[in-house]
Amino acid sequence: MAKNLANANRKLISWLIAAAIGMFGFGFALVPLYDVLCEQLGINGKTQSTASSYEPVTIDKNRTITVEFMAQIQSDLPWEFKPEVKRLRVHPGELVRTNFNAKNLSMIELVGQAIPSVSPGQGAAYFNKTECFCFNQQRLTAKASAELPLIFYVDPDLPDSITTLTLSYTLYNITDREYVSVVEQGAAK
Repeated sequence: MAKNLANANRKLISWLIAAAIGMFGFGFALVPLYDVLCEQLGINGKTQSTASSYEPVTIDKNRTITVEFMAQIQSDLPWEFKPEVKRLRVHPGELVRTNFNAKNLSMIELVGQAIPSVSPGQGAAYFNKTECFCFNQQRLTAKASAELPLIFYVDPDLPDSITTLTLSYTLYNITDREYVSVVEQGAAK
């Protein structure tokens, strides 16, 4: 009886270990699966990471889209960061320019990187940036300010059900990574 119980316990432990490994593997695979699913369904809210070229198109003067701008800062970045305007009304196909403002409040040089997202996520495919500060790292010396340009247009094929797009930027402190990158490049020479 004790031998059967010991075998049953070993079998149970083997199944539990296999289940734990399987759950870990499934959890690890969720991130890329989520990215693929969101991309296929068009709900990820990610905008392009390179500039779009603007080919003059017919501007739809009969339709107006509200574009809202939001700015957030990672807690370890002592900067001010905000849009010049919080809301614009634009016509699909119209090339629009606006700015965000950043100010380094610290006494040292810092490097920031803005990561954009568009809401609703389905609208991200129709929001095209021809110039954006988010394409580059932003280096600000102590107490320096910068005007960060954004030039964009909303594709005229934007579904009629979308009347408002919210463009949100989160600004991250990448000073340490920038320093590591410069040191690595110097060592490679």
